[in-house]
Amino acid sequence: MLQRLGNIFRVPDLRNKVLFTIAIICLYQLGANLPIPGVSWAQVQLLQSKANASGVLGFLNLFSGGALTRLAVFGLGVMPYITSSIVIQLLTTVIPKLTQWRDEGATGQKKITQTTRYLTIGLALLQSTGLVYAFHGHDQALLGFTIDLIPKFNLWLGLFMVGILTAGTAFVMWLAELITQRGIGQGMSLLIFANVVAGLPSGGRAVYAEGGPLKFTVILVISVALLVLIVFMDNGQRRIPVTFARRVVGRKEMGGNSTYIPLKVNQSGVIPIIFASSVLYIPVLLSNIVPWTGFQNFVNSSLHPTSFFYIASDFVLILAFTFFYVYIAFEPHQQAEMLRQQGGFVPGIRPGLPTEKYFARMLSRLTVVGALFLASVAVVPSVLMALWNINRFPYYGTTLLIAVGVALETMRQIDSQLMMRNYEGFLKR
Repeated sequence: MLQRLGNIFRVPDLRNKVLFTIAIICLYQLGANLPIPGVSWAQVQLLQSKANASGVLGFLNLFSGGALTRLAVFGLGVMPYITSSIVIQLLTTVIPKLTQWRDEGATGQKKITQTTRYLTIGLALLQSTGLVYAFHGHDQALLGFTIDLIPKFNLWLGLFMVGILTAGTAFVMWLAELITQRGIGQGMSLLIFANVVAGLPSGGRAVYAEGGPLKFTVILVISVALLVLIVFMDNGQRRIPVTFARRVVGRKEMGGNSTYIPLKVNQSGVIPIIFASSVLYIPVLLSNIVPWTGFQNFVNSSLHPTSFFYIASDFVLILAFTFFYVYIAFEPHQQAEMLRQQGGFVPGIRPGLPTEKYFARMLSRLTVVGALFLASVAVVPSVLMALWNINRFPYYGTTLLIAVGVALETMRQIDSQLMMRNYEGFLKR
């Protein structure tokens, strides 16, 4: 194992990518721990002691690595980008122009990416305005209590904070793209990974303090079992055999070989969980804008992570988003048409519509298992903590899935880089 770890640093190009990624994550953590001028540190400490049990602030704090409750430069973290990505993916299926861009390949993808960036800045501006207003002691729905992080608030200081938070979001987007282009792994996923892992020690300590040794031990045993299940399911796949017909091009005979299309059980990774959590955050954002007391009371009473309404909603949304994302990432019609154009076919299945129906049937069966797996792992720890009245670390299942999923995907990329350079892979085959 140590030798395989050492292989990473024996390849200059791979070593530089890994070190560059670590440097960017360290820079991100610096910005996530640097409060904006004008914030009261005493009030920040009071807020951090209550954050995980207050409304859905714990969820926002999870994905910002604690930067939100510190009102840091990177306080919004990756949430505006995630929300923007969800909106653009939903609109791609209904707006013809976005659909056209999606079908244009790399050129269209650049246009979609640019649109996502613009929408991210708009959402960051909106969210930062609402959060500065809330942290000045005006919003019971978001926090679950009244607290003022900005005791010397004035209009110019508020505008300055909104500008810093919005600029911080733009900088985080740039950092994530730098990791994707010049580092190792997917940039935004790695920043989310860094945030959730940073909160694990304090979260475990909070569970121990609130639940006692016995409940903490039970949760620890369940965690180990979930880790094994996550790794097992993440590696599970259904291999669909594909054969390419022999054809003559010029004087060369091509084709005739057999391969397979791998369909993973967990085809969508942790994206549906992030999407579902983001959707459940939208009512909280609206409660900052809509002056309706009944709606704000509903958000405060029902949309906190240990309420069974929230847990049930999270379960259903994860199921829905898993199917949605899988059918966007792997379109049966598009895959069947591409296979037909390349002269390939699934043994025993006619090309064209029968192949499309076969892909759709296989994908549906696998997605049912994958969706139930994701939703169950995400909510089972939350249900236990709700039953035991443990409120200080309610996103444990989500944290596990994100941490393990991103870690495995990153290690696969490192493994493929090592294999390309004739080194033994880090992940044992």
